[in-house]
Amino acid sequence: MPAVPSTSPATGNPTNSSFIHTLDCNFVDNAGRTLLLRGVNLSGSSKAPVDQPSYILNDFWEAAESGGKSFIGRPLDIDDGSADVHLARLRGWGFNMLRFPITWEALEHEGPGKYDYEFMDYTVRVLQKCKEYGFKVYIDPHQDVWSRFSGGSGAPFWTLAACGINPRNITATQAAVIHSEYPSPSDPDPSSLPAMIWSTNYGRLLSQTLFTLFFAGRDFAPKCIIDDKNIQEYLQDHYIEAMGQMADRIRDAGDLLDDCVIGWDSMNEPFHGLCGWEDLNVNPTKQGSSLKMGSSPTPAQSFRLGMGTAQTVENWNFGMFGPSRNGNVTIDPKGDKLWADPSIEDANGVHPKWGWRRDPGWELGTCLWAQHGVWDMETGDVLRPDYFRYLPESRKPIAGQSDAEKLSTAPAEFEFVQQYWRSHWQMFAIRIRMAHPEAILFVQPPVFAPPPPIDESGDDGLKGRCAFSGHYYDGLTLITRHWSWFNADALGVIRGKYSSPIQAVKIGERAIRKSLQEQLGILKNDTLTLGPYPTIIGEIGTPFDMDDKRSYGWTDDGKYQGDYSRQERALDASLNGADGPNAINYTIWSYCPDSNHMWGDGWNMEDLSLWSLDDVGLSNPDGGSSSRQGDDVSMYGMGRDDSQAVLLRKKLVKSRTRISRAPPGASASSSSLASLGISNPWSEVTLRWRENPYEFLTDGARAVKAFSRPWPTKVVGKTSDIQFDIGSTSFKLTVSSEKVPATEIYVPLVQYAHPRLLSSKSDLASTEDSDVAQGREFQVAPTPSELSANSSPTITNPSLSWLGLTEQDDVLGLNVTVSTGRWSVHGQTLKWWYEVPEIGEEDREYTIEIRRAAGVIKVKDSSCASWVEQLCPDDSSCCMM
Repeated sequence: MPAVPSTSPATGNPTNSSFIHTLDCNFVDNAGRTLLLRGVNLSGSSKAPVDQPSYILNDFWEAAESGGKSFIGRPLDIDDGSADVHLARLRGWGFNMLRFPITWEALEHEGPGKYDYEFMDYTVRVLQKCKEYGFKVYIDPHQDVWSRFSGGSGAPFWTLAACGINPRNITATQAAVIHSEYPSPSDPDPSSLPAMIWSTNYGRLLSQTLFTLFFAGRDFAPKCIIDDKNIQEYLQDHYIEAMGQMADRIRDAGDLLDDCVIGWDSMNEPFHGLCGWEDLNVNPTKQGSSLKMGSSPTPAQSFRLGMGTAQTVENWNFGMFGPSRNGNVTIDPKGDKLWADPSIEDANGVHPKWGWRRDPGWELGTCLWAQHGVWDMETGDVLRPDYFRYLPESRKPIAGQSDAEKLSTAPAEFEFVQQYWRSHWQMFAIRIRMAHPEAILFVQPPVFAPPPPIDESGDDGLKGRCAFSGHYYDGLTLITRHWSWFNADALGVIRGKYSSPIQAVKIGERAIRKSLQEQLGILKNDTLTLGPYPTIIGEIGTPFDMDDKRSYGWTDDGKYQGDYSRQERALDASLNGADGPNAINYTIWSYCPDSNHMWGDGWNMEDLSLWSLDDVGLSNPDGGSSSRQGDDVSMYGMGRDDSQAVLLRKKLVKSRTRISRAPPGASASSSSLASLGISNPWSEVTLRWRENPYEFLTDGARAVKAFSRPWPTKVVGKTSDIQFDIGSTSFKLTVSSEKVPATEIYVPLVQYAHPRLLSSKSDLASTEDSDVAQGREFQVAPTPSELSANSSPTITNPSLSWLGLTEQDDVLGLNVTVSTGRWSVHGQTLKWWYEVPEIGEEDREYTIEIRRAAGVIKVKDSSCASWVEQLCPDDSSCCMM
């Protein structure tokens, strides 16, 4: 590990104790320790205003057309005390990192150049609260398929009008699937929206057009001029400046940069649009193209649909074995056009609401791709099927060339990430560093695309402050909402690892887990294209509404209510992939304070939140249904009955039978602490933690044992291997020793709780003396004089004195075995000291093993192994004939 510099490579300024370096493929603190930053996205709810989740059609278009709604209240309510409850829970689960989604719409919804400074100031207050709890944060400028108004999230409404779009006709032309209008605006049934169908919008006209204009409008849409700028420059300038204004506001707060906010993504999951499309008459068949589900028009068919012409297109299903063709379906817009009528702007091209002036060479009311000669609206024929495949300059005849020379000069193909995405990233980097000179710039090209080389020097260079922040999901589980006995190496297929997709199939959980770990290893290796920088997986997670919402009691007469064992296995498999030799940083998607069983995360029926209002009092960290009946089951967080969210203490009806709930209504409201008559809500939370922190951390949590797992937060040397078995709570860490001070390991209370914190008498009966490590003397913490002066922490503990997370020494019951050295436990942190090699000596490998002294916390057996898994258990090797 290289010596930690005393000055920043970006600015040359001296570094302070909170400075995080990006060195030697790792995040590193000023003491030279390797850091693992692991946490959660806070929050998926930030994609929409508080009162406008994606399923609500009322006032959807009207509010947008009048200037949009404020996003104040996202991601947390900073005024009613509930923010403290949620952040305490996240901290208690062991997380030290937050990815913080902010949409362009939230910053500039009122119109071009009109910024919502009240929301920005509110965001600063939320970030300051995150800082109180010791979190590091990186900002995520979030988008999905461009905008809320094209079936996703991100860009303001006015950007569609700027691009000549009539948003009211998006659904009619199937230019996008919009949740609140599904299946039709006249008869919407948003609860029937198929899982993940929103992602098919990447293969539809609106996203294909808008991303092409955003990243490559100068080359492919030169006629699209607005306010004397090409549409590419116009959109990018507004996007970058909106984020720059937010960065300025964070800087001006004076206490957030580097101590809390360490850096920025440039755009969540950017998309190439039509750039590089080989033939507009066909959809690509190779893996990695847009998800095929439901109607699947080609770009050529989408062009015609956009002009109101009916088309018969392919229809696709997505089952356990992937996408399959399911005949054809006819889409008839009945003459409705995607393209805005010329009457929306005056004779000079000025828009009366938004104020821009459109160049007369850009005609409204007709497809802009027809205006660029891509297709003929009279015949419907595509004139240039490879229009987006080549750089425009290479298609132009060169003066003086003979016909033979023109034929022999092949047009130049291009690579989207290097040609277009990188230039946007570099302009974004320049603006962010104007506000935050020390910012770590997170590099996130399109999903599964390796990052391009980026220069170190210059205003738009890496400057030694960089991390790769790609995303990874177990795609089959995410789309099918089922944890299966087989899976596939999706990344290997995309990268051309197999001659046939059948070779990518993995049978049995052991093979699946190994494959997931290998795929994450490939993403970690991709980072080396940038240089020796760290990797953080910006999104990773699993759906909780598996198997027709089985865990919510909606099937099998409620038999599996509160049973998240399948989700636990799926999430553990993904996060185990980040352990092992990878030792990768990550932020799980997601934590939504208003998650519920009916609407999930409140966006396109996604349901990935680690905690839910509707699971308070019902979920059980052991994987089985809750055994608590008639107790204060809502004591430790947000709870709810059939009509109302309740904070902290709310007794449910006392009964000796199972607590069961009907699917909650869509109009469930929430109450603040103040409305419940709690005068000092934070003292109430403090009391609940001290009474039983185990209950506080598990109530409402879903598959908590999968994500609240032990891991080394600060390592003296390098992490060689992390092994954690969720079934036995056996944790083993191997490190390569290099220098003092202590290595620190988060040990989750939810896995290793002292028996006194558990209500289960069966668990109490098996208690052993858990305050002494069996066979070894308990090692006390070193005196202050034994600690190195260089041991100033980077990830600080919360300063609030009540936090039992760091103050209570008797919340864990552990057996610890170390190959060398001594250790001590304080709260949920285990510190481990060991000898280090002298200069010139070889590095040494040391190991530590941790188990729960009283044995594994009892797990209700919810046998769900398939016949294949019974034949092919995890500890065996299987092959497919």
